[in-house]
Amino acid sequence: MELGTIEREIYVDASPEVVFDVVSSPEHITGWWPDDARYEPVPGAPGEIVFGDPADGGVVVSFTVVESRPPRTFSLRWTHPAGATAVQGNSLLVTFDLRPSGSGTLLRMTETGFREMGWEAAVLEHQYNEHVTGWDFFLPRLAPYVATLEVRQ
Repeated sequence: MELGTIEREIYVDASPEVVFDVVSSPEHITGWWPDDARYEPVPGAPGEIVFGDPADGGVVVSFTVVESRPPRTFSLRWTHPAGATAVQGNSLLVTFDLRPSGSGTLLRMTETGFREMGWEAAVLEHQYNEHVTGWDFFLPRLAPYVATLEVRQ
């Protein structure tokens, strides 16, 4: 197993502008991915996303916006220690690349950096598999969420 990169591609029946907003803005990202999100969608901005209720075993995950080029690319580094600067070796890089396709958008999500984290083999495999499971659950929720928005052109 390579355990270095996760790639997924989905088609979304909406313009790249709409899909970009859905993958980059806190008010939309919570419609399909985390339960809460606090950040500004501008390069260098720190933030956090929350899965579940932190008071009841939920998880708060630090992240930093790396790139924001509407309507084509949005990327972030996440999973680094709170308060640390997110860099290669202490965080994973998630990139959403969007391109027009027919009347909608082809979204390619790539997550890299697993091998660079320096984890022992068992931890690397566990983390990689956990993220595969997570993306397989969350990413398919994106297109149905977009379909609930009033303006989809």
